Amino acid sequence: MRGTCIENALRVFYENGEIGNKEMKCLFGNRSSATISRLKRLVKAEMIKRETPTFNASKVNTVVAYDVWGIDVAELESRMKKIKELSL
Repeated sequence: MRGTCIENALRVFYENGEIGNKEMKCLFGNRSSATISRLKRLVKAEMIKRETPTFNASKVNTVVAYDVWGIDVAELESRMKKIKELSL
């Protein structure tokens, strides 16, 4: 997860049931449309395996996406808590 900060990653996770190009650019920075499409394809394949419904064909399920991309929300929350404790 390059090109983002912990706060953005948590905000995207908690504010969106499904994410699209805009949210993915927030997570990964300004990537090419080919890269965004490749990342979406990985998630869509996993959504099919898990039988996860989608409500917008141009978006992917946020929980499945974070799992596929290896973004650990619990770890991010722990780090954010530590940052706040240290007043950084």
